Order: sequence, then C-alpha cells, then structure tokens
Amino acid sequence: MTQVPKKKPTAKMLLFGGLSVILYTTLFLKSETVMQFFTRGGIYAALPIATVFLFSYIHGSFAGNFWSVVGIEAQKTRLQEKMEQQKSRARRTERPRPRLRAHT
Repeated sequence: MTQVPKKKPTAKMLLFGGLSVILYTTLFLKSETVMQFFTRGGIYAALPIATVFLFSYIHGSFAGNFWSVVGIEAQKTRLQEKMEQQKSRARRTERPRPRLRAHT
C-alpha cells in the first residue's frame, strides 16, 4: 500500500503564528491595562483563566502546524493503524429488506 503525501499546513501555521505574535505583543504593550482588569476581582477573576486558554490554543496550534510543516509527526500506534485499515476495508453491504407476509 502506497502512502499519499499529506499537504503541509503552511497557511494554518502562518495564520496561528501571526495570531500568536499579535497576542503576545498586545499583552506586553498593554500590560498595565491587562493588570487593571485582571486584579478587579469578581467576574473579572475568570479573565486570566480565559486568557491562558486562548494563548494555549493559539500557540499550541501554531506549534503543532509548525512541526507538521517541518516534517516531524507523531508516531502512530498500532491501534490507530488497525482502525485505519478497518476503515479502508469497510464497505456497505446491501441486505434484503424484511417483508411482512399476511397469512390467509
């Protein structure tokens, strides 16, 4: 079985890389404003947590796409390989529809 080469996610890498740069730049340039909101208390206490999730998602997506573009991929486990083989072998079989027969 020959493997079809995957398309490298260069556009996604550039998009998430740019977003990551914008987030970090904004955070450092507006650090005083950010700290004013983060230290207010109440509902604002959720802002640092939301910010961490946002940064983690954006930077993690950039890093994952970067490694894919470079050509470094995670090794597939045997279970993943087996599931892919089953998907490629799976085919739909036509079965006759059940019919009701009236007894006379």
